[in-house]
Amino acid sequence: MDGAYFRVHHFARQLASPFPLLAAVGARTQKIEIGTAVIDMRYENPHYMAEDAGAADLIARSRLQLGISRGSPEQVIEGWRYFGHRLNEGEDDAAMGRRHAEVFLELLGGKGFAKPNPRPMFANPPGLLRLEPFSAGLRDRIWWGSATNATAVWAAKHGMNLQSSTLKFDESGEPLHVQQAAQIRAFRTAWAEAGHTRAPRVSVSRSIFPIMNDLDRAYFGGDEEQTDKIGFIDSTARAVFGRSYAAEPDVLIEQLRKDEAIAAADTVLLTIPNQLGVAYNAHVMEAILATVAPGLGWR
Repeated sequence: MDGAYFRVHHFARQLASPFPLLAAVGARTQKIEIGTAVIDMRYENPHYMAEDAGAADLIARSRLQLGISRGSPEQVIEGWRYFGHRLNEGEDDAAMGRRHAEVFLELLGGKGFAKPNPRPMFANPPGLLRLEPFSAGLRDRIWWGSATNATAVWAAKHGMNLQSSTLKFDESGEPLHVQQAAQIRAFRTAWAEAGHTRAPRVSVSRSIFPIMNDLDRAYFGGDEEQTDKIGFIDSTARAVFGRSYAAEPDVLIEQLRKDEAIAAADTVLLTIPNQLGVAYNAHVMEAILATVAPGLGWR
């Protein structure tokens, strides 16, 4: 495993404030990437977030890979309002999330923007001040969680890496992996047209469960999740939800070879059913690494 990524949801009995955890993981590990998938930017104060992110990245010695996005449907209606955020005129919450993201990216560039007090508490360097602590390189390790082709293109123009989840707005009626592959092609085309000098990264998320024993078969041996599903986000937007891959390892390898989005991406994020406990999830990950990854050439 090359990294550990954490979901972030508010008003739910799970993680909602990622940076203390990211810093703790960074302090206790040496090599793995530590990331999010995703931080909901509708809820974020970009300035305070830039300080938290800079501190956590320095503690982790430049290993953060921060996935940010508009976020998924939340537990409460317009929950971001309780965090003090308001829409600008003519703006919806998705646009507000992108606006917050743009401010965050600008702050991570490290350019001074604030006029210093002539009588400061601490001695200041000359010129305008930036937010501290500043972590050089973090700007290149920001990912955008995209559910549409258009937002993938927007992310490329802004120099963000791409995260494509296990669901996507249904834009063509094709299977999820086919639509994601088209999304990745659109992203890479826009990246090249934007003239960025570094190579972008692209991840796709998948639910993969090798059937190794009777317990695996009891949890995932049915076929009800073996096809994509069509549903609705916020009751209006038609979306395609990706299938779960669950089979004996040799069957999984052949199924995953046909996944066009996995072939197009450079990183696979494995979704973990954390409600099944640490020991069982360690078993799942070990089974994937030992029996599936080698057959696909994954390292």
